[in-house]
Amino acid sequence: MKLRPGLVPGGVCTAILVLFLACGIPAARGQEIAATPPMGWNSWNHYGCKVSQAIVREQARAMATNGMKAAGYEYVNIDDCWQGKRDANGVIHPNSRFPDMKALGDYIHSLGLKFGIYSSPGPKTCAGYAGSYQHEKQDAETYASWGVDYLKYDWCSARQVYKPSEMPAVYKKMHEALVATRRPIVYSLCQYGMDRVWRWGASVGGNLWRTTDDIQDNYTRMAFIGFGQEGLGKFAGPGHWNDPDMLEVGNGHMKPDEYLTHMSLWCLLSAPLISGNDLTTMSPETLAILTNPEVVAVDQDPAGTEAHRVSEEGPLQVWVKPLADGGKAVGLFNQGESTMPVTVHLSDIGLNGPVSIRDLWARKDLGSFNGSYTAQVPRHGVVLLKIK
Repeated sequence: MKLRPGLVPGGVCTAILVLFLACGIPAARGQEIAATPPMGWNSWNHYGCKVSQAIVREQARAMATNGMKAAGYEYVNIDDCWQGKRDANGVIHPNSRFPDMKALGDYIHSLGLKFGIYSSPGPKTCAGYAGSYQHEKQDAETYASWGVDYLKYDWCSARQVYKPSEMPAVYKKMHEALVATRRPIVYSLCQYGMDRVWRWGASVGGNLWRTTDDIQDNYTRMAFIGFGQEGLGKFAGPGHWNDPDMLEVGNGHMKPDEYLTHMSLWCLLSAPLISGNDLTTMSPETLAILTNPEVVAVDQDPAGTEAHRVSEEGPLQVWVKPLADGGKAVGLFNQGESTMPVTVHLSDIGLNGPVSIRDLWARKDLGSFNGSYTAQVPRHGVVLLKIK
C-alpha cells in the first residue's frame, strides 16, 4: 500500500519511519534504490576470469546502442577477477587487466549507464582474489571514489572466518559502509539462499539477495531454480528483491523455447534482469527476447508483486502475477517432452469473464474470453499472457 503525503496522519508516518529504522532498513534509501528489479549485464556467465577493461567497455557500448538501454538495462557489472593487490595503506587496486577503474566508471556513466563491481566479505573471492575482510569501510570508500553504483557481495571464503550465525551482521557491516559513502549503491547479497536470507536480507540493507546456488546454461538447472521460487513472493517488493541468479539467455546451450521460458519466468518473478551473454555478438533473436517491451514491463511493473503458481498438472504449470493496472500477467508453462494444452481458469486468477487476453511474446490481441483460456504450449516452452 502506498501512502500519499497529506492523506496520512503524521503519527502513522512517524510509526512507519520508526519501524523501518528498527528493522535496519533505511526509509529513504529503500525507495531511491532498486524501486523496480535492477536490469543490466554481468561479466561472469560468459567471460568468467577472462574479463578485462576492454571487454567491459565493449559491452557497455553495445548496451548503450543496441536497444538494451532503451529497454531499461542500465548496470554494467564486473564480477570476480578484477582485483589486484592492496597497497601499504590497505587500499585495494585493480589488476593489470583493469588499468584505470575510475576512467572505466566515467566511461560507463558517459553512456548514461551505471557501474557495478564485485567483492566478498571473506579474505578471498570465489576465484581467489582479494576480498573485503577487515577492509569494508576502506573498500566502500574506494568503490565510491570510482563511481560504483552496484556491489555484488559474494560469501565465498567468509565461511572460513565467520560462523553461519554471523552472516546477517557481516552483510550489515558492508551495508553501513556503503551508506557512509553517501553514494547510492545497489547492494546485492550473494550467499546462495542460505539461512533463509529472504527473511532478513532487507533488514541488513540488501536490495536483492540470491535465493539459490548458481544458475547454469541448461534447461534442467534453470527450471529447477525458477519453478523453485514458489512461496518467496511475500518477502520481495520495491527496493528489495528475490534474486534467482543471472540470465543465461543467448549463451547458446538452451533452445529458443527454453530461453523464452527463462525470460518469462524471471519477469513473472520480478527477478533482477542481469544478462550474462556477449552483448556485442548476440543474435537478433536473443536481443528480441531480452528487450521485448511488453515482457520487460511485466518484470518492471511498479507494484512489484511476485508471481505465484495457481495450478499444476504433472509437467504443466500456470503462474500469475497481479499488475499495477489491475491486469494479470499469466505464464502457461510446459516442462514436458511434447507440445500439450495448458489451461488457465479465470476463477483461479481472481477474474470473471469476459476478459481480454493478449499474447506478450507474439504481441497480439487474442480476443475476449469467458471461463478459461487454453493454449498449445511447446515442449519446455511458455505462452505468456496479459489478461484484463
